[in-house]
Amino acid sequence: MTVSEPTTASPATRKPSFWYGLPVGYVSLDLNPSAEQLMKVINVLRGLPEQERDEADRALRLYAGIVSQLNANRVQECALGVHPNDAGGFTTSVFTVSTLPTSGSAKLVVAGLAGSAADGRDEGMRPLELPCGLGFLSEKRPTAPRSSRRPELNDTLPSHIWQGIVAVAAPSTPELIVLQMVTPDLDAADDYRNILLGIARTLTFTDPERAMADDKASQEPDALTGAAATMRNDFG
Repeated sequence: MTVSEPTTASPATRKPSFWYGLPVGYVSLDLNPSAEQLMKVINVLRGLPEQERDEADRALRLYAGIVSQLNANRVQECALGVHPNDAGGFTTSVFTVSTLPTSGSAKLVVAGLAGSAADGRDEGMRPLELPCGLGFLSEKRPTAPRSSRRPELNDTLPSHIWQGIVAVAAPSTPELIVLQMVTPDLDAADDYRNILLGIARTLTFTDPERAMADDKASQEPDALTGAAATMRNDFG
């Protein structure tokens, strides 16, 4: 897949910042919409017919609730993915990036979890050697959430989902960087695992623009190295 422009995974005020690449087919949800943006949406809603206005209003309230919940859980990125499948339809996924504070050294936490995964004590976990450092991959197939407001839809919903998580220690703060991929398409779990691992391999704590500038200063213009080469190699 072709990688998009490097994404700043944390707000400018957070230190350290980190970057990663998103493959095509993913659209980021705005987790910090401005008051001006919200007013534009509200003004559009006011001009809709009553039935459409009610439906759009429910969608807006749902969006606001989701954004509030994501922000409360330290989510830095939420991207929705839509990709064609072999049956001629489409499969969906949700990718999130969040930070998880640790009580002690984040690197020791990751090392301990990676060690447990290597020993086979935790089923569904395995250690990862990533360009940015040691991490681990966790996979689960939990029960899919059910709808309490519209229980008649539950029969049409999948019974389980695939959930993949990659965690890496932040270099200078006591927190984990957590990348999570979720999809209801269990048959595509291998594909989404590869996408998640591909994104994880692009994770860097060095500004890719600065790295590319350094590369250009020391090498030929067409040569890609460093973070740019890593992102190109992982997604093609």
